[in-house]
Amino acid sequence: MDADGASARALARSPAGAFRHGVVQSLPFLVVILPFATLFGVVATEAGLDIAQVLGFSVLVLAGASQFTAVQLLSDHAPTIIVILSALAVNLRMAMYSASLLPWLRDASAPQKAWVAYALIDQSYALSIQHYERHQALSVPQRLAYFAGTATVLCLPWIVFTWVGATVGQAIPEEIALDFAMPITFLAMIAPMLRTPAHLAACFVAIVAALAFAGLPSGLGLLIAAPLGMATGAVVEARAEGRGA
Repeated sequence: MDADGASARALARSPAGAFRHGVVQSLPFLVVILPFATLFGVVATEAGLDIAQVLGFSVLVLAGASQFTAVQLLSDHAPTIIVILSALAVNLRMAMYSASLLPWLRDASAPQKAWVAYALIDQSYALSIQHYERHQALSVPQRLAYFAGTATVLCLPWIVFTWVGATVGQAIPEEIALDFAMPITFLAMIAPMLRTPAHLAACFVAIVAALAFAGLPSGLGLLIAAPLGMATGAVVEARAEGRGA
């Protein structure tokens, strides 16, 4: 597809058209979102949560990885403070996502930023940041509308299918493995974003560090791996810019 033509079409879309475009581009992620959400419903009920608690968890937290972390720790009878801190640690990447989106949504109102922060998940971030970087002249209403389209498709089904998992999950045969969803989701998000040597270096270092520190408790390995990857990417990018100057 011609890049200039794609940008022209993106700029010509009304906010409603940008919303629909976000909806369409988000649909493939349902292939992994739905089983992942269903799996959480199953796991959470097996850990002792009732249906109302499972739904409340998904509505209030809306972050699959940290929800699974918290439920696992609850199953292990970990202290409440450890459960909370571990879930926050796993979700620390959202702070990095927010910082990355800020230049594109700086002029949004406070209420608009609030709902973006609430609906910010891995998939809505990955789709939106790629869209904004490809089409840098988009207006703030167009950017917000595109994000809203992605969030509608990705967040509402997450809540609905956690309820499905909590209510009918026990009837799902064990040979149907639902836990494939999480790794496939992250691969689908990350692969298109690895476009420069800095991206590749950051990804490689983060993976190696995460594996090296996998034995640390409560997701602490992720807290170490993420900044190491970011620092590596920054160093590689700075060196590349220095050579190009």
